[in-house]
Amino acid sequence: MKKSEYRYRLYLNKKNSYFSAGKKYSYTMRSRLYAVLSILLFGILYCYTAIGVFIVLILTLFHLKKPIRFLFQMWAKSVFMIMGKKFRIYGKENIKKGERYILVANHASLFDIVAITSFYPGISWFGHERLLKVPLFSSLLKIMDYVPFKEPSYRNTKQMIDQLIHKSKYQSVAIFPEGTRTLNGKINQFYRGFIYLFRTRDIEILPVTLNGFYKLKPKNRFYINFDSKLDVVIHKPIKREELIGKNDSEIIETVKTVIESAYH
Repeated sequence: MKKSEYRYRLYLNKKNSYFSAGKKYSYTMRSRLYAVLSILLFGILYCYTAIGVFIVLILTLFHLKKPIRFLFQMWAKSVFMIMGKKFRIYGKENIKKGERYILVANHASLFDIVAITSFYPGISWFGHERLLKVPLFSSLLKIMDYVPFKEPSYRNTKQMIDQLIHKSKYQSVAIFPEGTRTLNGKINQFYRGFIYLFRTRDIEILPVTLNGFYKLKPKNRFYINFDSKLDVVIHKPIKREELIGKNDSEIIETVKTVIESAYH
């Protein structure tokens, strides 16, 4: 190898090394900045939510459901405004006024529920019981007719299904069929909980795809990534007639395929 060629390769290696080190340093500094901003933001959101819970609790004494739903929607929208985040919603026309659905969505972040509430406030939620241990947020969930998922047993399962059947008589029900937030950004396997409800009611399934929320705030990271880009895709409802003749695995595959079709 010629000396000139050797020196040139050495120069390139040093340049790449400096570039990698600079990139790593920039990422570390940005992460630290986001961590500090996240602490401040969580504090603001906590106080803001506390005020909202207080107002909603007063309204519940007078059984004012419409104002409560309106406040839920405004609270959810303003959470993203406070974060400095905007997200586009595609397919809002697929939600027909007066119709009831089983809303099925992928799950990546604590802000998934907030995002869906921002465009669909009049909905009952089914999810993990541990969310009822989160201060203030648990109060909002209870007001939103949240049905907690408990340890699977015959008694608990029957109680949960009975609650969901009762809720679905009067309003739509939202379920995250993965059961928990993804840890790697990929959509996990779906559990069949939503199918039990589907088979007991004359109701359609409304698939929803949430994009960018894993990058925003995943389960396994403390800070919020303010660079994330968010969007929500509301797919056309899957009619009962299209699914009722399928077995559980086929229903899961059909619904998951629709959600994954818009996931990126």
